[in-house]
Amino acid sequence: MRALFLMLLPLLLFADRTQLLECNKIFEERKQELELKLEEIDEARQAYEALKDATEAMFKRKEALLRKKESDLNATRRKLEAERKELEALIAKNEELLKAIKEAKADKVAQTYAKMKASAAAQILEQMKAQEAARILATLKPKTVGKILSKMSPQKASKITLLLEEEIPEKRK
Repeated sequence: MRALFLMLLPLLLFADRTQLLECNKIFEERKQELELKLEEIDEARQAYEALKDATEAMFKRKEALLRKKESDLNATRRKLEAERKELEALIAKNEELLKAIKEAKADKVAQTYAKMKASAAAQILEQMKAQEAARILATLKPKTVGKILSKMSPQKASKITLLLEEEIPEKRK
C-alpha cells in the first residue's frame, strides 16, 4: 500500500500542478482581457475629457460673443434713445416756432382787419368760408367785430356768430 501510495503521490502532485498551471493560464488570460478593457476605458475617458474641454471652450467663446453683442445692442439702444430725445426736443421747439409764426400771422391779419373800414372788412369776410371768417374775427376786439358783423348779411353773420361762440372758449383754454 505504501508502494501504491508512493506511486500515486507523484501523480497527485503532478495533477495538482497541472490544474495550478491551467488556473495560472486562465488568470493570465483574464488579466490581459482586463488590461485591454482598462485601456479602452482610459481611451474613452481621455476622449470624454477632450470633448468636455472643447465644449467648454466653445461655450465660453459663444458666451463672450453673446456678451459683446449684448453690450453692442445696449450701446445702440442708448444711442437711439438719445437721438429720440433730441428729435422730441426739436419737434417741441419746431411746434413752438410754428405756433409763434401762426400767432404773428394771426396778429398781422387781425391788425389789417382792425385798420379796415367795417364795410370793406364785412365784404371780404362774407366771401370767405364761415369758419375762416370766424377765426379771423375771434382775434379782433369785440367792438370791431360788432361793427363788421352789422355790415354783413344776417345769414352769414349768424353763422359766424355761432362759430365765434365755439371758438372763443377754445381760445381761452
